[in-house]
Amino acid sequence: MSLNPELPNRIAVLLLASDEADAQRIQQEFAQELAVEVLTDPAQAQARCAQAPLPHTAILNAADPASVMGLRLVRLLKDELQVAQPILWLVKKAPTAALRKVLLERPGSEVFSISSDQERLLTRLHFLARPKPLPVDGSSPYALRMPLAKRVMDVVCAAGALLLLSPMLLVIAALIKLESKGPVFYYSYRVGAGYRIFKFWKLRSMRSDADKMLDAVKNLNQYQPAAAAEVSQPQSELCATCRANGTACQQQLIDQHGQLICEQQYRARKKASQGPAFIKIANDPRVTRLGRFLRNTSIDELPQLFNVLCGDMSLVGNRPLPLYEAEQLLTDGYSRRFIAPAGITGLWQVSRRGKSDMSEEERKALDLEYARDYSMKKDLEIILKTFPALFQKENV
Repeated sequence: MSLNPELPNRIAVLLLASDEADAQRIQQEFAQELAVEVLTDPAQAQARCAQAPLPHTAILNAADPASVMGLRLVRLLKDELQVAQPILWLVKKAPTAALRKVLLERPGSEVFSISSDQERLLTRLHFLARPKPLPVDGSSPYALRMPLAKRVMDVVCAAGALLLLSPMLLVIAALIKLESKGPVFYYSYRVGAGYRIFKFWKLRSMRSDADKMLDAVKNLNQYQPAAAAEVSQPQSELCATCRANGTACQQQLIDQHGQLICEQQYRARKKASQGPAFIKIANDPRVTRLGRFLRNTSIDELPQLFNVLCGDMSLVGNRPLPLYEAEQLLTDGYSRRFIAPAGITGLWQVSRRGKSDMSEEERKALDLEYARDYSMKKDLEIILKTFPALFQKENV
């Protein structure tokens, strides 16, 4: 099947499938976002991929890995035809650990559930389709990428800073060990650009059992709504719009009680019942005395310079998020914040950091603003504004 790009801004992908009906269903589901070229025959796939360079951002494989359109074909495309595009597997059910390892054997490969990972897949494709990309390592052209000038600045500045600050880091490491038990460095898994997961390093500023205490201190979250809305059963099966128009709801669902409910009303109730996407706790009781100083001066962030050297992050970008926060932002328009590089500092930090009246929506808007229009000029402005922002009045 040939491309039919009626919508010029759609991302071009090549879809490999064993079943024509499955391919058409996937093509229809992503019609608004993707220009999908479908191939269901291995010989056609080989001939098409031999036509270098391919115009596609990625290759989606919805075929059974054991079929002729599965692993055998992927290995041929990658090893013999040297296809550069990443292979993104679309699976109907979660693969076993052994199968997942095999599916990810080629650099750039990822696995997505066709039923529950649509938003994450689109986020990844939007990231891959970003213009003028540059790989930060030689392993894959589809790893974390950013403009050349930005990457050069990151490497030079991060390497120089680590060299100059190494004596101070040694002293701080000794003080951390003297004050409390536990490792000097702390890492957690964070989600960065393109929903890429990596180890995020910091100097330990909390008690060693801080993660276990999170549920006990969530009520102190500064992004918590001032008054949590009570979620109750609807008084009417109609949403406010339909009641005002005097019509029945055009899109209805069956809820967990077996009752018809307007889809719009259901989504509003579901959103109201969710907690805030971000967690930031003022005067966090889990923080040690030395840790409070390290946080107020942002010294605890210095090990992230190593993340910058590794290409996981940039000096400036959107803050990489813990997994539980990132998952919530994949359900709406805010997922596009993951198109921008992850950074040590960013627009949010220099604009509103430490202000207790900052809302969750304001922080999301700042992330989206940076993702839409980041540049070297903006990065330099943010870096210059970061130094005054290091010394905060609030302990957050």
